[in-house]
Order: sequence, then structure tokens, then C-alpha cells
Amino acid sequence: MFAKQIHSHRQNITKLTRSVLIMVALWLSLTAHALAVPSLEYNPWEALQLPTTSTILDISFIDANHGWLVGANATLMETRDGGRTWEPRTLVLDNPDYRFNSVSFEGNEGWIVGEPPIMLHTEDGGQSWNQIPLSPKLPGAPRFIKALSNGQAEMMTDVGAIYRSQDGGKNWQALVQEAIGVMRNLNRSPAGEYVAVSSRGSFYSTWQPGQAAWEPHNRTSSRRVHNMGFTPNGSLWMIVNGGKIAFSDPQNPDEWGELLSPLRRNSVGLLDLAYRTPEEIWLAGGSGVLLCSFDGGQTWQQDMDVKQVPSNFYKILFFSPQQGFIIGQRGILLRYVSDVG
Repeated sequence: MFAKQIHSHRQNITKLTRSVLIMVALWLSLTAHALAVPSLEYNPWEALQLPTTSTILDISFIDANHGWLVGANATLMETRDGGRTWEPRTLVLDNPDYRFNSVSFEGNEGWIVGEPPIMLHTEDGGQSWNQIPLSPKLPGAPRFIKALSNGQAEMMTDVGAIYRSQDGGKNWQALVQEAIGVMRNLNRSPAGEYVAVSSRGSFYSTWQPGQAAWEPHNRTSSRRVHNMGFTPNGSLWMIVNGGKIAFSDPQNPDEWGELLSPLRRNSVGLLDLAYRTPEEIWLAGGSGVLLCSFDGGQTWQQDMDVKQVPSNFYKILFFSPQQGFIIGQRGILLRYVSDVG
């Protein structure tokens, strides 16, 4: 009798265990479905392995076919076919370990800046480069350069000093009274506005042409700011730690919308965001994460094909709706090849 009771008790436990396992499996299935981001139906990116393993930092184009890229270890490459292939170019420099941070062209006139402090200038599409002396009193190292036109260029250092040259780099005029400190990331709008994130991501600063100084802003949440930039309508976007993004109010830049989770989870860090069109946004991050929104950031889809590319994606650049690149690790580059749908 006692043995029968034990057997019956074991059967009840087994049935209960099975029920619990089924419920857990069902919950996990529903949770995974709820957290899943829809996949893009078509991958518009071609993965390229450049002839280098150095870190690529920036790209600029003279026209749709002719372009240049720069990076660590004095990396300099040229393309004549729209970025399908890249050929290394070597410059005679006093230091082979220069880190070329930024390159910019306006027509055949181009500029490169990097660190230790260095500035290069070309007027013939990059066929010859001249090194321009920089003042030893320059606050910080050159971080960013923007070619304007007819010998004009704008340069920013890694501590937020902004300078403008009107004469091909012979003289530079300071546009701000003082620097803001070491920056994590910075972006410039087509109108010449800047936004810069502090090195620790604890605050950000903005500057508009004509202002004498940077304007500091507190971060909008307890999460540290990673990167910021401008939307096509002139408002701001923000990436914060934990894989979240936010957009500012176009009418009031100090007002921000709620934090959004494009991946619906917080495990993957997001690194950069760029607009291909006013409504189509691309968002890149670690572990090969690449997301796309076709409705201005309201909903997102994931490009699962590039998930197989062994790289973090650091920087997205669109030079037109038909031409774009995503910079990855160890010489990996994604090239935009086709419209989605």
C-alpha cells in the first residue's frame, strides 16, 4: 500500500514537472518572439577586406568614383571605382605611426589631420600632398577637418578648439574662446553646427557659427552618452550606453523624446547612426549589429546577413542616397550597393 502511494506521488511530481517545463518553454518562446527584431528582406551591403589590418577612421570622396580613406599607422588609400577597390598610397613622413583621424575634400582640394599633430593639404586630388606646419601651442591634437572651398577649411582639435583658415592653411583664426576638454565623439552639421560628447559621456556641448563659446548641456538620463549627431531637419540624435537612442524635439533642442531600444534588449552597445534619406536610418554597433529604420526611427529591422561579418561597426558615412560605407575593425569595410526594396 505504501509503495503504491509513493508511486502515485512520483507520477504527480512528474506530471507537475512536465507542466512547469512546458509553461517555461512557452514563456521563453513568447519572450524571444517579443524581443526579436524583424529581419531585413534584403542585404544592401557588400563586405570588403581592405589590404590592411590597421584601424580605418574616415573616408571622403571627390566625386562618385574618386575617393580617399585614412586611418592608424599613416594608412592612406585611394579608390577610382566608387569604393569597390582601394589601393594603398605611401607618403614620405618623419613618423610612420601617424594616426590620420580625418580626411575631407571639396573638389580637388583636400585635407588630412591626425596625431601627433599633423596636417596635410592637396590641391590636385591627392596626387601630391604638402605638410602644413602647426603651432606647438595648438590646444590638443587635430581631430577633425572639413574642406570648404577655395583654400578654406575648418579644423577642430580633440579638446574642442575650432579654427578656420581662408588661405590654404597659412593662417588660422580661432572661432571659440576656449576649449571644452577631451571629447569622446563629435559631429558637424551641413550648416556648420557642432555637437561634441565629453570623454566620459557625462555631458555634451553644442556650438553654432557666431557663438564665442561652446554651450554645455546635461545628459538627459542616468545613462552615459556615447555618440551624438544631427538629423536632416537639424535636430539631434543621441546614443547612450545600454543600446538605447533618443531624438530631440525639432522645435526645442533641449527637449528629448523617450529612450528607445531598437534591439529590444540592452546587451549590445550601439556605436553610430546615419541617415541615408530623411526617413531611412542606419544604426550600427558591436558584434556585427546593423539595424535599419524606414520610418524615421519608430520601428527597426536587423540586417542578419552582416551579422556573420566578424567585426564591430564603428562609423557610418553616406555621401549620397546611392553611396555609403560602414567602417569596421581590422580593415573591414561595408559598401552600400543597392536600394532596399
